[in-house]
Amino acid sequence: MCPTRRATVDDVPELVRLRALMHDSMGSPDIEDVLWRDAAAGMLVAELPRRPALIAAFVVDGEPGLAACATGSILRKLPSPANPSGKSGYVFNVSTDLDHRRRGHARACMVALLDWFVGEGVFSVELRASVEAEPLYTSLGFVRTSDPSMKLNLKRR
Repeated sequence: MCPTRRATVDDVPELVRLRALMHDSMGSPDIEDVLWRDAAAGMLVAELPRRPALIAAFVVDGEPGLAACATGSILRKLPSPANPSGKSGYVFNVSTDLDHRRRGHARACMVALLDWFVGEGVFSVELRASVEAEPLYTSLGFVRTSDPSMKLNLKRR
């Protein structure tokens, strides 16, 4: 498996670049907007060094920059019978540079991120998968759910 490491503040520009690449591949609008990029960079600069961490990113180095990353966060909810710690994980940024795809980098980053979640006492992890990425997540044990989730976009209200 590819060597991974935990991302540091020095990796923030590359993490934002890979996030833009991910959003571009999904057809997201306003990829070039500096507002979201600056906000993402600011959050990563503040959160990556924090201990205990609520956000972590794991990366594979490339030449130049990063080859791939997987980023996730720990969410705190009220404990329940199904989740006595109240901790759940959310993966929100898995991306591989175009020149480094199909080499196992995303898998290596995901395994490191999942190991981090386990070490932090997280009982379940959620993510949203593109059609292209679904086989990777399925091979790691993720399953489609029948969760009746709903969404409200407050920005447009």
